[in-house]
Amino acid sequence: MPFLSAQWLNLALANYSIPQSILQPYVPAKTELDTWNDTCYVSLVGFLFKNTRMLGIPIPFHINFEEVNLRFYVRYKDGNTWKRGVVFIREIVPKPALTFVANTLYRERYATMRMRHRWTETAENRQVEYAWKCQGQWQSLALTAEKTSQSILDGTEAEFITEHYWGYTQVTPHKTFEYEVTHPRWEVYPVLDSAIKVDFEKVYGKPFALLNEMEPISLMLAKGSPITVENKRKL
Repeated sequence: MPFLSAQWLNLALANYSIPQSILQPYVPAKTELDTWNDTCYVSLVGFLFKNTRMLGIPIPFHINFEEVNLRFYVRYKDGNTWKRGVVFIREIVPKPALTFVANTLYRERYATMRMRHRWTETAENRQVEYAWKCQGQWQSLALTAEKTSQSILDGTEAEFITEHYWGYTQVTPHKTFEYEVTHPRWEVYPVLDSAIKVDFEKVYGKPFALLNEMEPISLMLAKGSPITVENKRKL
């Protein structure tokens, strides 16, 4: 039985090119940075958890909620196979119990903040916004996209960003946790416009202040799907 099951819906992604030197201190032992077309990416991601269950059991008041995270991409060689995964700089959720469980059991970097989201559909487009309140200031990630989704093509940037099925957590300088995240291949809605109002230094720390002066190199809105998070193992 998976540790957690849920649906992840309307995943808004803003992807930035970042120097590898910024991320190197966060790279878990036995993994290495993963790049696409010689570009090192960090992604701001907002989405909705729905129908969440832990060990198959729905937890009252923790079934539907927002998450916003900042993540980057690594790979791990398991025998002769490369596993492509993500590492989280910080994951923001509105429920303190979620933060406690994730940080205690998985050694993740969760933080609890007040959050809200807005989904709107018109005849022409769909709009998705995620917002969170950090140190008294609201931050937000909003995308406007086409109404019809498209398949993700092989060899594209969208495939690189979305097709990472492992999570890696830096526990100590020499110990790493690995866990599998399962989901079908997503479809994406072509993005038409965006509004990103984030103080990256305030939310994610001084090393990421440079993102305040940068524009994303790409934007994506993924449809989402049912997912599972499997139990962790130590590398």
